[in-house]
This record gives sequence, structure tokens and C-alpha cells, in this order.
Amino acid sequence: MHNPDDAYDVAIIGAGIVGLATAHFLHQSEPDRRIVVIDKEAGPGQHQTGHNSGVIHAGIYYAPGSLKAKLCTAGAKATKAFCDTHEIAYENCGKLIVATDTPELTALDELERRATQNGQIVQPVSREELAEREPMVRGVRALFSPASGIVDYGEICRVLHKTLEISGVDFLFGQAVTGLEERTNETLVATSGGELSTRLVVACAGLQADRIAALSGVGDDFRIIPFRGEYYRVADHSNVQVNHLIYPVPDPSLPFLGVHLTKMIGGYSTVGPNAMFSLGRETYSANRPVWRDLGRSLAFPGFWKLMARSLRPGLHELSGSLLKSVYLKRCQRYCPDLSLSDLEPYEPGIRAQAVDASGKMIDDFLLRETRRSIHVCNAPSPAATSAFPIGEEIGARVLKKLEE
Repeated sequence: MHNPDDAYDVAIIGAGIVGLATAHFLHQSEPDRRIVVIDKEAGPGQHQTGHNSGVIHAGIYYAPGSLKAKLCTAGAKATKAFCDTHEIAYENCGKLIVATDTPELTALDELERRATQNGQIVQPVSREELAEREPMVRGVRALFSPASGIVDYGEICRVLHKTLEISGVDFLFGQAVTGLEERTNETLVATSGGELSTRLVVACAGLQADRIAALSGVGDDFRIIPFRGEYYRVADHSNVQVNHLIYPVPDPSLPFLGVHLTKMIGGYSTVGPNAMFSLGRETYSANRPVWRDLGRSLAFPGFWKLMARSLRPGLHELSGSLLKSVYLKRCQRYCPDLSLSDLEPYEPGIRAQAVDASGKMIDDFLLRETRRSIHVCNAPSPAATSAFPIGEEIGARVLKKLEE
């Protein structure tokens, strides 16, 4: 049993970048605060943080006034500042969003309008200038975002973990949270390794966010539906090289940004991701069924409404997943020199997408609170870019609760 004298001030569930950024803010604001970070994996950043495309988003795409727009813009600056302080490699390579045909120009103009409303500096790029900037990319026009860049978010997590641990923050790795019991002045956190007491719980559980929220009674009206993002690595022998991040114009009806060509820290490039329904939440090696996860998706009415609404884009993604040639053809729309032999296997990512009971994908960040807990229920892209201001936002709520 727990000893009340050993109680923590804050227990954070999840050692991905959002959980660690929250711990970072709370420790910076009061170094003597007792904080523990709990994660079922053996180390930090093992899921979404360690399996994304490594892009520092500038904040172009998001609805003006949304949390995404506000936090992404601040997050890009904070991410680069943290990297500067801790000598973590990143590159301000910029992003080109490429319209490959005339019908896409309307959506490109809308993106420019959004970007301007969000305080972003973007530059229209003509067909001729695009050919000069990127000889291997084809398009009728593009939009250039100079503030976009690349970084290894897994490395940011490792540095955060190391600096927090040295500073006195406790870490419990290899322990899954199995229960949360809120009492008058504390919450008991049951894990696979024992029990601990804390004044407040912050759950940044990503792919397991709905399950952890349900332990506090705030997870009934949404479900995490996992989407698998499949990537390819551009082979070292390929003659395809790019100077910027190359993105297609996204489909405005979908929350995904489309298959893009991404420079990576490490000197290579990837293409991806697509967006396939995943049969398991953590099945990186292959899209095989995990019955506990699949059953949780199938039992949620919102899942079926989403699938009915998304039949056409779902079949579009499935065809690209099953046939490498179809996937390649989509990349060739803006990079015609890519060939099948250029695409080598690369580990996929799995996105935690919250879906409500009506079958609508929740687009913005979603936070839920009880008296003694705060749950990050939806933190999709650009959560990695936005992690430091998200941590500050959560931290401000924690400080308010600690004062009550």
C-alpha cells in the first residue's frame, strides 16, 4: 500500500513528447514539485513521437483561432529554441505545398489565406520558380513556408527524459496504469508494478487515451480509432533529391495532409504517410488484428458512421496500401522521377485519432478534466511540433487545480 508521506504532486501518464513537455513545464515552474512520469514501455517516445515524419510544422493548415493554429505557431519556435539550448540537430529547410493541376489552385489559395490569418509568412511560387528551386518536382504553382523544418522528435524525448531525471523527476517505465481512484485530497494510481498516491493526474496516453480517460469516467463519448501511416524510404542509390519538404495540396475533407516527400535528420528522405485503418493500436511490424483493439473500434457506433462516410477515401487509401505501384503513382504526380526501385521499406507510424459518437473525427486538441485529473484525449498532428505550448497549457491547468 502507498505511504501518504510519499505522495506525488503530479503523476503524468505517458512519456511521449506531450507528457514530457508537461513535466518540463511543471518542473521549471517549481523545481521542488514532486513529479512522476509513468509509461508501460521501457523508455520514452516509443509510439507516436518516435514514429512520425519528423516535420516541424509552421502552422499553415489549421483553422484560424483553433488551438492547433495557436499552439503550432508557438510550438515551432519553442521546439527550435529547445534544440538550440540542448544542441539537438534540426534544419530549417522550408516546405513547398505543390499544386499539380489547375483544380488544386483554389485549395492552395485557401491555404495561403489561412496561413496569413495564422500569422505565417508564406510565399507564392510560380511554375518556373518551382522548377528552379526543385528540379525534380513538377507543379503548376506552389506555396512556400520558410518556417517549416525537420527534427528527430525521439531525440528531443531522450534529452527531455535525461534532463528531467537528473533534475529529480521520477520515471516508472515498464508499468501500465490499470486504475485511477479519485479521493478527497488524492488520487490512487494503480499500475502493473504497484500503487502510488498523487494530488493530480495528467494523462497524455496517446493511442490509449480513451482507455485511460475511461478510468476517470470521461471517455465514454469518443473513441481512439488508430490510423496506420505507411512510409517508404527513398533508397540511397536513387537520383531523387530534394531541398525542401514537398507536400501535396491536402484534401480539405480529410484531417490528413497526404503523401509527402520528407527530408529526414540523418541525410535520407521518406515518402508517406498514407492513412489506413489499423487493426491494432501498436502493430508496427504488420497490420495484423489485435482483437482487444479491433473489438473496441467495432463496438463504437461512431466507428461505423465514420466508415460509411469515408468509404471512397478509405478505398483510395487501401489501394495505395495494397499496391506499391499505386502508392508510387501518387508520389509521381509531383515527383515523376521516382521509380519502384527507389521505394524501400520503412517502419510505419500509427496515429491516435479521436472520433465522436456521430462518427466525426475530432480535429482540434481535446482536453477533459475531473476534479483531480486532466486528460489529453486528442492530440493529433501537429502535437509533436506543439508539444511545449501544449505542456504549458496543461501545466497552467494543473497549477490552478493545485491551488484549489
